[in-house]
Amino acid sequence: MRTALSFLYRAAEVLGAVFLVLIGVLIVSQVFSRLLGRMVPGADELAGYCMAASFFLMLGPALRRGAHIRVGVLVDRLHGGARRVFEVICLGFATALSLYFAYYWVQMTYDSYDFGDLSQGVLPIPLWIPQAAMAAGLIVLVVALIDDLVAVLQGREASYQNAGLQSEG
Repeated sequence: MRTALSFLYRAAEVLGAVFLVLIGVLIVSQVFSRLLGRMVPGADELAGYCMAASFFLMLGPALRRGAHIRVGVLVDRLHGGARRVFEVICLGFATALSLYFAYYWVQMTYDSYDFGDLSQGVLPIPLWIPQAAMAAGLIVLVVALIDDLVAVLQGREASYQNAGLQSEG
């Protein structure tokens, strides 16, 4: 199971990085095309979709690496059972909230697919395509939160505590 989860987190991370590279490619192509008196149609719109996809796909891996901004003013001062209870409450709330958003985002993506919604920009892109990348990122975040919640409930540390990054406390 750990191998499958690690693969999932790594795949989301790689896809997020690919979308970042695509943003760079789109920007550079737009710059060079303008120098030649041309234009890349829809480049701004596509770069925006790539940015959203990259951001959402990186949410789960960022949590695992401890890169999310956490307020450690209280939790860093707690030890033992009190810290564990607080971590469980925080992870439970974060999981529930993320699951709520993921469920409704997946529903919205399906509705966009079902209705045949298209973007209003220069390129008529089916909206379910960028929405699906964002939904996938939310699902990976939910899986990462559940993974950490189970770890803390089993008495182990959450992944972000083992990541070596300190919170801003």
